[in-house]
Amino acid sequence: MINQNAPIGRPGRPAGWRRRALRLPVFAYRVGLGSLFGKRLLLLHHTGRVSGHDRTTVLEVVSFDAVKGNWTVASGFGPTADWYQNLRAQPQALIRSGNRPHPVTARFLPPDDGAEIMADYARRHPRTALRLCAFMGLPADGSNESFRAAGRAIPFVRLEAGAGHSPAGRRDR
Repeated sequence: MINQNAPIGRPGRPAGWRRRALRLPVFAYRVGLGSLFGKRLLLLHHTGRVSGHDRTTVLEVVSFDAVKGNWTVASGFGPTADWYQNLRAQPQALIRSGNRPHPVTARFLPPDDGAEIMADYARRHPRTALRLCAFMGLPADGSNESFRAAGRAIPFVRLEAGAGHSPAGRRDR
């Protein structure tokens, strides 16, 4: 059984060579190689809440719904991650999935939605889900309930395609 009151040991922000390594996908997108990541990663262009400058980060797509035109991402560093706080301040952003741009609006999901999302993710990617939970300091024993508990502690964001823009590139009528 999981102690849901246990402290969450979020990983520290990467520095040095780890930060440079984690920024490599940003450079791949910049040189037009975003399609190499398929639908697994996306490049988020967002506005800095203090500076007002354009910022970019690559995020893993937890789930993608082509019919509704939305991507769900998670903040593994919690609600203090810069991109997460920037979207809180300015929810309109632009993503690049593959090599296609999509204007999106961020919707911040409640913990119970996060529980369902994480449980579904764990069914599709069980080993990765266990590693992610360990990385974030979240107790997970591989059971559905442990992943649901972890999902309640992770901030999830749904990026919804803007009106007239669908992931398939068709204009809405």
